[in-house]
This record gives sequence, structure tokens and C-alpha cells, in this order.
Amino acid sequence: MRRFLSILTLVTLIQSFPVVGSAQVQPQAKQSSDPIQMVLAANWMTNYPDNNFHPERIISRADLASIMVKAFRLDKRQAANKENIVVPDVPPSHPTYKDIQTVLKTDIMKGYRGNLFFPNQRVTRAEALAIFAQAYGVFQFPDDTVNEILAPHPDAASIPPWARKAIATVVAEAFVNKDTQGNIYPLKPMTRGDMAYVLSKYLQRQAQDAEIPDAPPAPPQP
Repeated sequence: MRRFLSILTLVTLIQSFPVVGSAQVQPQAKQSSDPIQMVLAANWMTNYPDNNFHPERIISRADLASIMVKAFRLDKRQAANKENIVVPDVPPSHPTYKDIQTVLKTDIMKGYRGNLFFPNQRVTRAEALAIFAQAYGVFQFPDDTVNEILAPHPDAASIPPWARKAIATVVAEAFVNKDTQGNIYPLKPMTRGDMAYVLSKYLQRQAQDAEIPDAPPAPPQP
């Protein structure tokens, strides 16, 4: 009887402990760290009409223009109020006309010869990362520093010269998704999943910066 009571007491004690199983904590952690969920919550990217994100689909220049306007609030920059630019292949009836006008007027993206924008043209990772860095602010690293930052990446030699400083910026800020060997794949198309990763890291950086308290004012000089 005494042995039965001891076992019963032990079971009662165990049942009174709070249960902290992985099934309880994982969904919340996943929701807060999943790149796609983060950019959807920020409304920087949206699902397709079928309610799927389709991370494998490739970003177009029009897509990228809209994403940059949302993520960096480019429409609030003073240059966005300049007179509209005539873009023959993006008439006012185009769905992303306003966003394309904004990225052109703020110099975040540029047109081609004849002011053509080619809104449906797919974007390489080098192009998208360079444009993201342009909106973020390209660090003016000297060439030696750029080479040092990019050197650990096996495919660094395939980064176009015009994109090296910009990509060094986003690499230094840990915004870029790479494979296990550290390859950046600058010439591959930028997918929606790739873009979500970059934006999620930028969102995390914003959250970290918001947690840093302002420096106290300097004491008055005697």
C-alpha cells in the first residue's frame, strides 16, 4: 500500500509540472522567423490570387520596383515628387506605373536606351541585390575591402564589376542567402523566395535597430 501511494504521489507531481513540449513552442518560433511569413506580414510582398506565395517564381523588374517602393517607402522621398518620366513601355494604365515612376525618379532603378523599362524582364540576383543595396545605401568600401568581403565566396569572380560594391554591402550586412559552400549565384534569376529572404533579414535589422536605446545627451561643458 505504501509503495502504491508513493507511485501515485510521483505521478501527481509529474502531472503538475508545466508541459513545454516542442509541439507547443515551434509554431510560434517558425511564424516569427519564416522569411515568407515575415514579408507577407509587412505587406512588402503578397500571395498570388490562388493564396500561394510561389517562392520558385522569378522576380520581374516591375515586381522589384513595387517591392522597393514598399520596403523603403520610396514614395515618401522628396525626389518622388518630381515630374513624371515618359516611359514608352510603361503607360499610365500599367498596373505598376506609379511604382516604376517612383524608382526611376529616386534613381533606385534605371531605364534602358530610349527610356524603356522592360517591366516584364526577369531580374538576376546580381541586379536585384544591387538595386536593393542602392535603396538601402551602398557602403563606399575601397576596392581592397570589397575584394576581401567577397573573397570567401567561391563564385565571387562571376559578380559583374558594376555590382561588386553593392553586393559587398549586402553581404557585409548578412542579407544574402547562400549555399553551404558560400556561393552567391549572382547570374541566376532572383526568385520570390530569394527576395523574401533578403527582405526578412532587412526586417530583422530594423527590429534590432529599434531596440537600441538612444544615446543620452552629452553633459554640459563647464
